[in-house]
Amino acid sequence: MVINTSKNASKRTQTEISWEAEEHIVREKNSWWYVGLVAIGLILSGIAILLQAWTFLVLVIVSVVALVVYAMRPPRVLHYSLSNKGLSEGDKLYGYEEFKSFGILREGENFAIVLTPRKRFSPRVTVFFPEAQGEEIVDAFGARLPMEDVKLDLLDKLIKFLRI
Repeated sequence: MVINTSKNASKRTQTEISWEAEEHIVREKNSWWYVGLVAIGLILSGIAILLQAWTFLVLVIVSVVALVVYAMRPPRVLHYSLSNKGLSEGDKLYGYEEFKSFGILREGENFAIVLTPRKRFSPRVTVFFPEAQGEEIVDAFGARLPMEDVKLDLLDKLIKFLRI
């Protein structure tokens, strides 16, 4: 836990909460997961060859390769910080005004803040955090945004089911 207190130009105190977390949850995949992925890829490739849909064949091959590469890649550890300006994720700053609310998701031992954007077609921002700093992080968001109950949407449920 890192808490930095510094004085800004207007001489008022600004508190910054910092932490590091992985960018996503690693779900275990056994060899049958990879066998199933290749089998589905081969079936779809066979259908594409029978229908002479060459573009679809290329799409299937690229998709299977991309899924294997993504599944084998370890998650990056990202540095997050909360300040009066907003949430910083590495070099990217999300201002509080970009979001209409936040909620908390728990999956096993992992906790995450889910930020709901004001813009209609913008994706939700999910930020994982350590349990030890949870209360402090939730209080910081709660001081600026309303809290609401969040649930996994259809895409999140599909990703969880496929263990991606």
